[in-house]
This record gives sequence, structure tokens and C-alpha cells, in this order.
Amino acid sequence: MNINTSPDAIAKRSVHVTPGYMSGFGNSFETEALPGALPMGRNSPQRCAYGLYAEQLSGSPFTAPRGSNERSWLYRIRPSVRHSGRFAKADSGLWRTAPCHEYDLPIAQLRWDPAPIPKQDMTFLQGVQTMTTAGDANTQAGMAAHVYLITKSMVDQHFYNADGEMMFVLQQGNLRLVTEFGRIDAEPGEIVVIPRGVKFRVEIPAGPARGYLCENYGGAFTLPERGPIGANCLANSRDFLTPVAAYEDKDTPTELYVKWGGSLFKTTLPHSPIDVVAWHGNYAPYKYDLRTFSPIGAIGFDHPDPSIFTVLTSPSETAGTANIDFVIFPERWAVAENTFRPPWYHMNIMSEFMGLIYGVYDAKPEGFVPGGISLHNMMLPHGPDRQAFDHASNSELKPVKLTGTMAFMFETRYPQRVTAHAAKSATLQDDYADCWNGLEKRFDPNKP
Repeated sequence: MNINTSPDAIAKRSVHVTPGYMSGFGNSFETEALPGALPMGRNSPQRCAYGLYAEQLSGSPFTAPRGSNERSWLYRIRPSVRHSGRFAKADSGLWRTAPCHEYDLPIAQLRWDPAPIPKQDMTFLQGVQTMTTAGDANTQAGMAAHVYLITKSMVDQHFYNADGEMMFVLQQGNLRLVTEFGRIDAEPGEIVVIPRGVKFRVEIPAGPARGYLCENYGGAFTLPERGPIGANCLANSRDFLTPVAAYEDKDTPTELYVKWGGSLFKTTLPHSPIDVVAWHGNYAPYKYDLRTFSPIGAIGFDHPDPSIFTVLTSPSETAGTANIDFVIFPERWAVAENTFRPPWYHMNIMSEFMGLIYGVYDAKPEGFVPGGISLHNMMLPHGPDRQAFDHASNSELKPVKLTGTMAFMFETRYPQRVTAHAAKSATLQDDYADCWNGLEKRFDPNKP
């Protein structure tokens, strides 16, 4: 896969906002696909222009503090009550929701090879394969980590998730997400976040696609506090892009699927639900190019905690303890002196689901490949393999740039339970734990 990660390419993407998008994170946006469709001075006029209906979509309780209150006003051809027919239970396939205790796997550090792209037709809804679940969707806490495999676009088929917010982490193949807020085109190296309750369909404009999907049952993803870092670096607000309004006035039958309470339901509508002509507010889908992340790190000694690479966080009721942290390990310089530069060996109260988008991860140069997964659950030890340890212990400590690499982590305070599909998958590496076998005893009390 050829992904241009040069500084010039990144700068070019950042200089001008891509046509069809609005720049900023958490902004109050306003956009209209027809002139005058967006009311001015009020949200719900007696009569909306063009015969539209006014409707509010709330992502938070009405009484949430102003800083966390999320809502958008939509001006649509039909209100959503006309997008809600008689629902019937549908087959959820390999999609699972927490709490899910369907398989009792002994505790272990786990790793999977990439899931192969299927040969048969498979839409997004058919191609979601849950690997882990954590917490409880019914209490709006925790998450699920999935892989998606897509070989066919959704046609006259739409979906929304009432259980959680969804983060797509693209690894192979482009996606086009046609949402009721507008269209989002994304490529590997980018993420797309679809808020809870937003209707959309997934298309593949240039062949099969594979990637990772985080389903967030808890608080909406937001930017982490920078603290002593100050006002800049990490993920900058200007690099998040939200689509402009675009609608379909299409009176042909379409299927609408809804994930609610861990189950999938289906109804048939006589028209497309992508019918929002104008909207304004701060509750909307967005995308972000991970290559615009501005990393910071050690410029003296010691390897800092991975939290300095947090892109987005889903907060919990406990300050500093995330429902989910989305962390990346991008291109960066390693310059620390007299320091073991890869991640150190550790045990963590948090549970770490890790994927590799492209390149090589410095702590696991063998066995962890693009499209692969590792799972290090809470209080299970992990760290560099023997090869990485030997290299880091004996290399000349000159400045080294880690290039052409992008790994990520979904980290949660909840233990992640492995699904039956993940536990029985042919891609599960039975010998993963052997990567630490070569770390023999080195202690010698006579050699300080």
C-alpha cells in the first residue's frame, strides 16, 4: 500500500480545507444544500422553507452542561418518524454487544493475523466481526472492538446505531460514508466518527476494504486536555473535517437497519432517509487524518507514557480514567539519551486493543503486521519481544526517525472479553506468547 506520509504531503492536506467539508472540532456548524433552507434567527419556524420539517437530534441530555451539550437541528424532506416503519428482528451476524460472555477463554496475551478479505459479496452490515466487548451497552459504559470486511457497497440500504458512537479506523481500501449530514470520503490513515443515532450507508468506491471499528457505548469522543503541553500539538482542532449538507430526494424502497439494545432490527421505507437539506449544530459526523497529528516526546531521557499520543478520549465519571482512549503511534523522532527507547515492560489497569494500519511497530518487529490485532488485557504483562529488546539495548543512541508507520490502540478501563468468533478464528496466533521466551535470565550479582 502506498501512502504518502511526507511532510509536504501532510502540509498540502492541511493548508486548505477539503471542498465539501467544514474545519474544526466540536464547532457549532451551519450548512445548507439549497439557498435559504436554513432558518435564521430561530430553530423551528412556523413554516420552513421548501416545505421542509424541522427536527432536533440530541446527543446528550437536554440539561447537560453547555460545554458537553450536543445537538443539531436538521431541516429535512420528511421527519424521522416517517423513517421508522414496523421493525422486525434481523440477523446480527458476527456483531456482538457487551455484556457478551459467550466464550470462556483462559487469560493470555493474544494476537491475530489480519482477517482475509472474503471472496463473496459482503456489505458493511454483513462484514462486521466483533473481536472484544467491554462494559455494558445498557448502562452506556464500555466499548466493543470490531474488524470490518467489505466487498460490496450498501445500495438502498441504511443503518444507524442507537447503542453507541462508531469510529472507523481505515486500514485497507477507501470508504465513502453517505450520512444524513453529508458525504464523507476517507482513505487509509484517516478515521471517521459517526455519532449515535446518525443514519448512513457505507460504499466502497475503489474495491474491497478492511479496517477496525470501535463502538463507544460511553461518553462521546472528545479532545484530551493538554495540561502542561499548552495550547498546541497532539490533534489540532483545525484538522477535523465535518461534511457540508447534501441530500437525496429519492422515492425508491430502502432498507433501514437499527442496532438497539445489542440487537439488529430492520424495516423497509419507501424513500431514502438521507433527506437533510440543511442543518446547524455541534452534533455531527467528522473525519480526521492521523498523519496531521503533532507528536511530542522525550528530548532528554526515558520513554514517556503512551498517553502523550492520545488523539481522542471518551471520558468517564472518574477524572483521568477514560471509558476509551484512542491512541496512535505515528512517525516520530527517537532522541532520548541513555534510554531504552521502545515501550517498557509493564502491567496496566487499562485494557489495550492494538492494531497496525501500516508499517512496522517498533516494539514488535515480527508477527504484528498491518491489519493484525493484539490484545493485552488489564493486569497481564507485556512489552517488547526478544528481537526488539536486543536491538534497543545495543543500538547506538543517535537520533533515529521512525518512518512509514502508524499503529493505534483502543484503551479502556474495562476488561475486554474475547468473542467466540475471535477465540476460534484461524488468524489467532497460538504461539504469540513465545515471543518473550528468549528473554533469559541476565542477572549477575558480580557485575553491576
